[in-house]
Amino acid sequence: MSSKTNDSQKLDFGVGIPMSQLADGGMLAGRVGDEHVLLARRGEEIFAVGSVCTHYGAPLDGGLMVEDTVRCPWHHACFSLRTGEALRAPAFSSIPCFDVEQTDGHIMVRARRGPVARRSLPTRDGLPRSIVIVGGGAAGHAAAETLRNEGYDGRVTMLSADEAGPYDRPNLSKGYLSGTATESSLPLRSPEFYQAQDIDLKLRAQVSVIDTKGRHVELKDGTRHAYDALLLATGADPVRLNADDGRPPVHQLRTLADAHALTAEAVESRRAVVLGAGFIGLEVTASLRARGVEVHVVGPGTIPMQRVLGDDLGRHIQALHESRGVTFHLGTTAAAIGANGVMLKNGEVLQADFVVAGIGVRPSLTLARQAGLKLDRGVMVDTYLETSIPRIFAAGDIARWPDRLTGENFRVEHWVVAERQGQTAARNMLGKRERFDCVPFFWTEQYDLSLAYVGHAEGWDETEIDGNLAENDCTVTYRRGGEKVAAAFVHRDLAGVRAELEFERAMANRMLPT
Repeated sequence: MSSKTNDSQKLDFGVGIPMSQLADGGMLAGRVGDEHVLLARRGEEIFAVGSVCTHYGAPLDGGLMVEDTVRCPWHHACFSLRTGEALRAPAFSSIPCFDVEQTDGHIMVRARRGPVARRSLPTRDGLPRSIVIVGGGAAGHAAAETLRNEGYDGRVTMLSADEAGPYDRPNLSKGYLSGTATESSLPLRSPEFYQAQDIDLKLRAQVSVIDTKGRHVELKDGTRHAYDALLLATGADPVRLNADDGRPPVHQLRTLADAHALTAEAVESRRAVVLGAGFIGLEVTASLRARGVEVHVVGPGTIPMQRVLGDDLGRHIQALHESRGVTFHLGTTAAAIGANGVMLKNGEVLQADFVVAGIGVRPSLTLARQAGLKLDRGVMVDTYLETSIPRIFAAGDIARWPDRLTGENFRVEHWVVAERQGQTAARNMLGKRERFDCVPFFWTEQYDLSLAYVGHAEGWDETEIDGNLAENDCTVTYRRGGEKVAAAFVHRDLAGVRAELEFERAMANRMLPT
């Protein structure tokens, strides 16, 4: 992701600046002592908050001010300018907020305010006494944290089949595998956080049964957990392959344990075959190349990521990888994996020290099916993310929800969407009746390429490129029947945030943007 640096960051807001230097609707980055501060103006109101996003450290002055909020340019987190509170994933920690003084046409930033007081949830009939969350990924973590942020003081139990607490899964194939991100940066929260928030996080918890009549879940060890409201957030399972004799070893990349095994393999090996030319496969490829591993990529399509990004952007990304020494074998798949290597269906044999299977995932629906929830290539939910059985909600990779913008039912496997669904589901378990009207968003980083995708297009009949793709500076718009349904942004962070807002406003008006 790009960063914004300019002379405004040298401004000393403690000394003060002329009011005329901050235009209405404008933002300026500066400092107060050693703290990085963002000034924003809305009419005669002046706000002063921290200038760095608490998710990945993006400079917020490069983002977008929307009413009394600021949106991060990199991954579209949203913060309140009045309180600094993190309002939307992927950020969960607030930014600091400062007092502002206006004197003689000057703006001066004063003391840092104390943290925002935790909300108090009024006691009322129907409020669940106990909430169980099945799943410890993006949606599950976001739901648990949101419940406490909303002031809920009942029992919260998070049952995770993983051996590690919730972590930053998108970074596994990016910074962590490439060696630029440490393992200490991966946990979304520390174990102490869950203890302090009274969130009962249970790891290696294998749920075997959801008893919808008795309202409890039962683990494989026989332990039972009662619930008044339940969130099902079981995620997706990777499609797995097995070598004939374990040589060469075949890896997937879904969990932190997978990342440990794959990273160890990459350190010791020289040649890999990656099966799958989608986002995970190519992010893994870029990370392996950063470690000096020779990589051959195998994919069934004729152009990498063609189904999602189209011909032009797909070819551009292929050329980027080829310029880094990657060899593609397209229009074919693996027929067998054994001691002699990877045999392709076209008869070619590729030697490999190890294989990475990035051939897709399937929603984990076993528990949903056993519980009798309505399914259609996922768990069907209403606009409030409630399933066909009252008081059971679903979020994340398993949830298929009605999109108000297009009138279609979607199920997408995006990290930010899962987190925002967890936040909305949490509030609705508390009776808020909040529509889930999120605009899908994801990002990828491969070498020095940064790409953001806003919207959702399962099909389109027209693409339009604005800018210069060869120079990694462009917007690709996808249209269906003349209407914009999605857009991809190459090194155009602010344009991506603006597109998200455009889709939101169209959704509110139930019309597509032009």
